[in-house]
Amino acid sequence: MAYIANTDDDRRAMLDEIGVKTFDELISNIPEDAKFKGELNLPEGISEFEALSELEKLAGKNKSNLAVFAGAGAYDHYVPAAIKQILSRSEFYTAYTPYQAEVSQGTLQAIYEFQSMICDLTGMDVANASMYDGATALAEAMLLATAHTRRNKFVIPANLHPHYRKVLDTYAYGMGIEIVKIPVVDGTINLDELQNLVDDNVAAVAIQQPNFYGLIEDVFDIEKIAHDKKALFVVSVDILSLGILEAPGNYGADIVTGEAHYLGNPLNYGGPYLGIFAVKQDLIRKIPGRLAGVTVDVDCNRGFVLTLQTREQQIKREKATSNICSNQGLCMLAATIYLSLLGKKGFKELAEICYHKAHFLADELSKIKGVKLKYNKPFFREFVIDTTKPPKVLIDSLLEFDILAGVDLARFYEGDSGLLIAVTEKLTRLEIDKFVYRLKTLLEP
Repeated sequence: MAYIANTDDDRRAMLDEIGVKTFDELISNIPEDAKFKGELNLPEGISEFEALSELEKLAGKNKSNLAVFAGAGAYDHYVPAAIKQILSRSEFYTAYTPYQAEVSQGTLQAIYEFQSMICDLTGMDVANASMYDGATALAEAMLLATAHTRRNKFVIPANLHPHYRKVLDTYAYGMGIEIVKIPVVDGTINLDELQNLVDDNVAAVAIQQPNFYGLIEDVFDIEKIAHDKKALFVVSVDILSLGILEAPGNYGADIVTGEAHYLGNPLNYGGPYLGIFAVKQDLIRKIPGRLAGVTVDVDCNRGFVLTLQTREQQIKREKATSNICSNQGLCMLAATIYLSLLGKKGFKELAEICYHKAHFLADELSKIKGVKLKYNKPFFREFVIDTTKPPKVLIDSLLEFDILAGVDLARFYEGDSGLLIAVTEKLTRLEIDKFVYRLKTLLEP
């Protein structure tokens, strides 16, 4: 879309319509000490052609041919070409959240199909139209749990994704919600400590499955501890893991959240992402965001509607159950197309490929002198290694060979260490072997 600037006459007409003479008068209610008083020192403007050339030069500095072994919630999966082709259709590309449901049948059907697929994957009764990302989805689960139980404690593992933890802290601030952290032992939740922490004031116990280190948690024991105290059980799930792991609904989850950006959406330098949110039937009227349903009209024709939603969600902030009133429409549609293209068999095969490649790489790295697996526990597609050289040194060195080696855990947890490595189907045997060889040359003199 081309940038169309406002002329002086345009600005004058808008100010006249508003009823002020100058822009300064328009913003006169802003305190003077909050206004920028310095010189911007901006260069002279350039033409569209010159700007495009400059942007192309900047883009040329990006490394686009990296073998990506980094994960930590953002995974480099292949996006089939058909997805972009379908998304680019004008009826999808220009569509916004439907406010008048009856005139948005195509959009509503896509939402309904997405909800149905998420329910199938998670084993839950109902899913909403989507959330902003996995972090805010978990925060919304916290608000739902505390409101539903009328309790003020929300229990999370100490090794919860650090970005999720910060979002939870932000949501809890001012709401009177106490966030309690479960200690971990050898990378997973300490069940004895969890048993001691869960009391009658706990609204919910939330976990990640697999957790931030890629390890599989003992979800059945955790569920029992939570429900014995009548707390809700919340699972933030890696959606792809459900191709081979048990669905959360089958082990007693009350709320399931997660990040689903990699279902048909590229990494895009950090967003937009796509959160999922699903609940059991008894929580259906407290679910945040959009919810599409299917019905029939007076002529018995099938139709789709937004359902179980109050207008407070959009127009009465103080009465709303959530601050979420929109959906990630295009990202949700991309995920729906992606899941449709893969089908049940393809989705399972994708999960199996990632699982086997990750375990193959872990075995090969373990043979290198100066490398060992940090945790000797089951994992899905992500694992942590300890190395004799600092992870940051290894990451920086391997970038010279077009390898993004992983994520340095020291970035997130004070006193923590290790290189967190993720494997997706995009990584070839040649790239995996190259990673092993280059890491070996850095660690073995």
